[in-house]
Amino acid sequence: MTIEGNKDEAERCIEIAQSAFTAGNYEKAERFLVKAERLYPTSRAKDLLTVVRAAIPTGTSKRTPPSTPSDDVRRRKPAAHQPEKREYTADQLDAVKRINTKCKDYYEILSVTKEATDSDIKKAYKKLALQLHPDKNHAPGAAEAFKAIGNAAGVLTDPEKRKQYDLRGDEAPAHTQHTHHQYYARGFESDLTAEELFNMFFGHTAFSAGGPTVYRRRREPEQRENHAGLVQLLPIVVLVLLSMMSGFFISEPVYSLTPSSKYPVPRETVNLKVPYYVKDNFHTDYQGSLRRLEMAIEEEYIVNLRHACQRERNYRDSLAWKARNFGDNSQYAEAQRMRMPSCEKLNKYQR
Repeated sequence: MTIEGNKDEAERCIEIAQSAFTAGNYEKAERFLVKAERLYPTSRAKDLLTVVRAAIPTGTSKRTPPSTPSDDVRRRKPAAHQPEKREYTADQLDAVKRINTKCKDYYEILSVTKEATDSDIKKAYKKLALQLHPDKNHAPGAAEAFKAIGNAAGVLTDPEKRKQYDLRGDEAPAHTQHTHHQYYARGFESDLTAEELFNMFFGHTAFSAGGPTVYRRRREPEQRENHAGLVQLLPIVVLVLLSMMSGFFISEPVYSLTPSSKYPVPRETVNLKVPYYVKDNFHTDYQGSLRRLEMAIEEEYIVNLRHACQRERNYRDSLAWKARNFGDNSQYAEAQRMRMPSCEKLNKYQR
């Protein structure tokens, strides 16, 4: 993935972290901010990470997000002598069976074409999510179907994952019903759980019950809980202020590894001849050490090559594993002959 791709993924992680922090899930917020720092270090992510870690209570291993009405419902257990009977309709069962036994890829799961736009995919997911959410659909296998549509939406709305998913193609034989999930997933799953993705679309208090979308209001808490809620808002306010302030101090990168209208002037490093691009005013405005800048460029370029090479190896190995698993000698030979351009470039620079 290029530096620009890393930057976009890091921004996405920061947004997820902010949502998790607002929900009180500090551990998740910390996890995604650490991932953002690893992908594309910024002072914004660093400042937010400091605030999140400061908000985690000392001596506790995990902070539980605020409970919701649906959480309360799930925690109530029916009496042992009279188990709760959950009913479902024939249409609900048919919807579950279609996804769990008949769909051959993520597109069929969401009932969209391979030319579907990001908006089409999200619209299809929202419709199916309200139909298959376990709080509404009690048919056998509903939880598995709900997870499947979450994975489908998560993969197909991620441009890089969707591209790699499409490259895998339709490779598994139709009779392998016992590996149906591995068949349509092709090794790809969403970074978010099914519930996390659902909450991103509908919020933590959205709950489908007995018909179209129904939103249950939170119950009014006790006065002391109100006071605690106000106290919990304080770090959120600090987080927002720090986020706004960090935008004033973040300067744009001096260079880019890919050409664009902002970085149109091509250059290459003296040592490894790595191509990079700068702004029109680079020669007059840049006052730093050119040698140190090019060392940083070469290091970033090599790191990106290593990541790309690893992805190419993983893809080749997955094809070879499938070929061995299904006894397809020709496909196995094709996987062994597959070219890995990033690995070839990396070997050239490491000689």
